[in-house]
This record gives sequence, C-alpha cells and structure tokens, in this order.
Amino acid sequence: MDNSRRSFIKKSALAGTLAFAGSSLLSESLFAAKGKQLTGLQLYSVRDDMKKDPMATLKALADMGYKHVEHANYIDRKFYGWSAKEFKKILDDLGMKMPSGHTVMRSEHWNDSKKDFTDAWKATIDDAATVGQMYVISPSMTQGQRKEYDQLMLLMERFNKSGELCKKSGMMFGYHNHDFEFNESLNGQLLYDIIMKNADPNLVMQQLDIGNLYNGGATALEITKKWPGRFASMHVKDEILSKEGHEKYESCVLGKGIVPVKEVIDLGKKDGTIHFIIEQESYQGMAPLASMKEDLAIMKKWGY
Repeated sequence: MDNSRRSFIKKSALAGTLAFAGSSLLSESLFAAKGKQLTGLQLYSVRDDMKKDPMATLKALADMGYKHVEHANYIDRKFYGWSAKEFKKILDDLGMKMPSGHTVMRSEHWNDSKKDFTDAWKATIDDAATVGQMYVISPSMTQGQRKEYDQLMLLMERFNKSGELCKKSGMMFGYHNHDFEFNESLNGQLLYDIIMKNADPNLVMQQLDIGNLYNGGATALEITKKWPGRFASMHVKDEILSKEGHEKYESCVLGKGIVPVKEVIDLGKKDGTIHFIIEQESYQGMAPLASMKEDLAIMKKWGY
C-alpha cells in the first residue's frame, strides 16, 4: 500500500483455526453459488484518469479487454459522480460489470442507541445491489476501530451483521487487508488472526491483497497457506522496493517484483478463489493505463 492509498483510506474513513477455515467451508457457503472465475481491475489503479475523465477511462479499459471493475469511489450515493442506475447503464453499454466495490465501514455507519446500521450504510448496500455487486467490501478500518480488543470485537460483530444485511440482497459483506493487520497485535494476537477467527465466513468474505501485506512483514504464500479456502477474492499485485521512501515496498507491473504472483493466485484458485482483481498503485514512470494493459496481458498469459 503506497502512501497516497493510505491517505485515501484515512480520508475515506480512516491448528484448530485452520480446520475452521478449511476448504470444506468453501463448498458449504459462498463459492458454491456465487459465480464463475473472473479477472477484473480495481479502479483505484487509474484514479487520476478516473478523476479527469471517467467515461474515457472506462472506455479505454473496455477496449483493452477488461470486463470487470471494482470501484473505490462512492460519495453521496454516487459512483464517480453517477447514481447506481446510471453507473450500471454505463458499464452495461461498455460490456462491463462491477461485481465488487470498496466502501469503508466507518464508526458513523452504526447507530449504537438503536443497535442498527444508519441509513447511510443501508443506502450503501442498496446501491451496491442496484449496480450488480456480489461483494460489498470495507477496505481497511480506522485506527479507532482497532486500538482496543473490545473495540475490534465490536467491529467484528458489525461485520457479521453487515453480512446478514447484504445477504438479504443476495450479496456478501467483505474485508480487504492492508499491512497493519500483520504487524499490530491485541491480546497477544495479530489483528489479522482476530479478524479471521471472528468474522463469520458464511457472512463475511475475505479479499486478500497479496501485495499490501509485505509492508506488514507477511508474505502472500504464507497467508494463503495459513487460511486455505477463506479468500473469495484476491487483489493481484506485485511489489518492489520503494524509491519514494514512504514504505519499504510499492506496487509494480505483475511479474517484475518479489511476489510469486502466479504461484499465489494458482493456489487461491485451487482453494476456491473466484475473483482476481488487478491493482497497481505505483507505476515507476509508466502511464497508469499502459501499466493496466500490460498487467492484463500478463494475467491472460497465465490463463486468467
């Protein structure tokens, strides 16, 4: 995760276990009914282009061969400035779908006195269903939500309740990791282990970002093997040493970094991962759209 992505998230918001998480769980829950394997793109990868001219950017991606995208911009009930119905039509006209999207579940999305979600979060779910999403994914959590064990456990309860809410619309709630989950602990447990043990896999899917975790001191293969069958989706990402100095690693074109990307996604596919979402946040001098074209070509070469 580069520094701009971290800022974006903050502004937007801010072996018994293995048996529990085994692949047998896979066939009993989400994956048996939720669709076919697909390759897509997280639109944060082309954030500046989407800000300047979202229509032209989406058309350029469609022309490259992208059929699926994942949003990272939902503000005032609009996706990149369009309502859910409008955005769905735009994607339909381009031959594209949006099976997942990122919206941070913030503290203000929960009404503690009513023990229920606020209208803003319920609207988020409604709009996701309208645009055709399968997964409503919270990409990270605020520092306040993870500073104390009890607070994190309350958040896990809300994750599960959000899963119940999404289920009513035929979707699943989900969580996407960054790096802090792998180097921050509460009560002697890594945050990621707490999340995986307490987020009900029948209600909360996990989207593993196979690049972000390197800045947390973990590796993609390690986590994929530790939690087999738990990842409905992966952010497909490679990492190189950063020259900017904000973090140790930054993302790059697939196959050019330290992540054994194909090995990781092949293992994920074997264990039931169905969504492979390309994300690249740093470009080493290349134009973002040129990087996306190269990334997709590599994925196709690998059989995705």
